[in-house]
Amino acid sequence: MPALAIILVIVGLVLLFLGVFVEAVKFLLWIGIIILIIGVIAALMRFIRRKA
Repeated sequence: MPALAIILVIVGLVLLFLGVFVEAVKFLLWIGIIILIIGVIAALMRFIRRKA
């Protein structure tokens, strides 16, 4: 599970930077933000479950 969250965050960051630097593929910016948010939520859920 932690590996999945790390992979999601890395993919999200890569797509986020691609979306910022390449003007023609602006939709990658939104996809990167969504994947980044999903990765952060997954990491927070794992952290909360570990504390409970």
